[in-house]
Amino acid sequence: MKTIEKIGIFDSGVGGLTVLKSLIEEIGFEKVIYYGDTARVPYGNKDHETIIRFSLEALEFFKHFNPDLLVVACNTASAHALDSMQKCTHIPIVGVIESGIIALQQKNIIHDKHILVLATEATIKSNSYESKLKKLGYTNITSIPTNLFVSLVEENIYDKDVIDSVFRYYFKPSLKPDAIILGCTHFPLLLNQLQNFFGNEVVFIHSGEAIANFLRNNFNVHKKINSDIEFFASDNVSKLKDTAKKWLKLCD
Repeated sequence: MKTIEKIGIFDSGVGGLTVLKSLIEEIGFEKVIYYGDTARVPYGNKDHETIIRFSLEALEFFKHFNPDLLVVACNTASAHALDSMQKCTHIPIVGVIESGIIALQQKNIIHDKHILVLATEATIKSNSYESKLKKLGYTNITSIPTNLFVSLVEENIYDKDVIDSVFRYYFKPSLKPDAIILGCTHFPLLLNQLQNFFGNEVVFIHSGEAIANFLRNNFNVHKKINSDIEFFASDNVSKLKDTAKKWLKLCD
């Protein structure tokens, strides 16, 4: 099996930086090309065909770099466009939904426990998480589209009162999950606040950690101490680079 040394990471915007952080800390690669479609973020409120079109255009961008592997960090693109992307290239492409489901199984969450899926509207409407969970025998699933989480993170709003207000808007007091799948790359930036809200007993599934484990288990990867990372964006790449510096620390 070919050693994976150069990878591409595609996200609708800057949220995929949480996946990037996990991959470079837990594995590391010779070369990483990150591309954020910042001109057209968010994908979460777009229709199915538009998401596919945007994702295929991103694929064309990566073909110039000939990566050994492409990670679709965006849950919405993974839900709607992964199959279409895989059919259009010889490059191995992996998404974050399958890896997230596998990560949940590895946590030994029994099938009657309450699973809460938090994601964008488009990801929830795709039914990708829920259908896969049901096939595995999980019977108690709640899916909530939480688009405002993306706005909080994009606008760097971490004021406790604002976040608590948004949480109360989405979550009824009776909601008591045993495990929460963070089905959007932005959401790990709110992990501490979510843990405080739901309690430390709740198991959280993070896309970055899940995809890192998936790559280790399914591809020939060797840990690199330092990764050479290049950032690209469809709009304002300097802002993306500035956000990367902040977020990679913020995710600690």
